[in-house]
Parts: sequence; C-alpha cells; structure tokens
Amino acid sequence: MIILIIILFIIILLLVGIRISLVYDKKGSELKGCLKILIFKKIKVYSRKFPSKDGDDEEEEDEEEEEDHEKRDIKKLLKLAKPCFEDFKIYLKSALNVISIKKLENHLIFGMTSYADTGKYIGIIWGVLSVINPMHEKLRLSAEPSFTGSVLDGEGVNDIEIYPLKLIVPTIRLLLKKNVRLFIRGVLDER
Repeated sequence: MIILIIILFIIILLLVGIRISLVYDKKGSELKGCLKILIFKKIKVYSRKFPSKDGDDEEEEDEEEEEDHEKRDIKKLLKLAKPCFEDFKIYLKSALNVISIKKLENHLIFGMTSYADTGKYIGIIWGVLSVINPMHEKLRLSAEPSFTGSVLDGEGVNDIEIYPLKLIVPTIRLLLKKNVRLFIRGVLDER
C-alpha cells in the first residue's frame, strides 16, 4: 500500500511539473544569483545561492573535466553521432514541447577592445535576438554594446516549468533506435 502511494505521488509530481527559477547578475568577475527548483510550483526542493563558498572544489572539477576532454576521441564520437542527428532533432522538438516558459528575461552587455569588432558582433547578436524574441511572448532578450574594453556582463530572471512525464515516451522511442544505442555505447566506452 505504501509503495503504491509513493508511486502515485511520483506520477503526480511528474505530471504537475517542476519549476526551475534562475536569477543572476554578473558584473565583471563577480556573479550573484540564485537557483531554485520547486515542485508543485510552490515547494522548494533545491536552492543554491551564488557566489558559492566552495570555490576550491570547482577548480578541481574543472581540471578533471579538462583531463577527460583530452582522453576522448572526438572524430570517433562525431562519426557515431552523424547517423543520429535526425533522431536527436525529433527528440529535441519533443523536449521543447515539455518545457513551458513562464518568464525569460535576460540582458547582455557585450564589448571588445576594438570598437569595430564590438559593433560588428553586437549587430550579429541583435540580428539573432530579433529572430528569437518573437518566437514566444514571454521572451525578453536584449543586448547592449560597451565600448569601454573587453566586457561580457549580464543579468536575468528566468522561470521555466518542465513536465517530465510527457518526455518518457519520446525518450523510449529515441533509445529504441539502433544508431542512438551505438552512440551511447561509444560515449561510455570513451570514458
């Protein structure tokens, strides 16, 4: 009976969805923010404030990741991934249907040492944003140039909801593809 109640609770949780909230403000090398994961849209399950006090652990993890990247054979992985691109594309469309954007507001301050390069790249960024912003009514992405040197700062408020139960069937369909299983085996063997 208790197992049945736990399974029912998990199914309801996956059906109702998980809300992820990220608020950040980056100025120079300083990053302030908060990440929250909520269930039933109100109950906080995980919360992390930035900057974290465990900076030394992050440096050790970065060194381990760099060593892992050196060991992997990228050409072999790309060869295995090439036949899977269409399957991944279909899965990505399904995954995007599972995500509901409640609020996505981000502002980027971008600058380079050369005024010409800053203008060139901010123009490209504005072009991309002019295509992305009309895609959803809750998207508010913006950027501004900074001509005071090399700058990459930003701030944002992001709230999204994910409904994992709706992703189970597309995930099973993806894993049933032979090429995808070969790719996963290849990635695991490269470790």
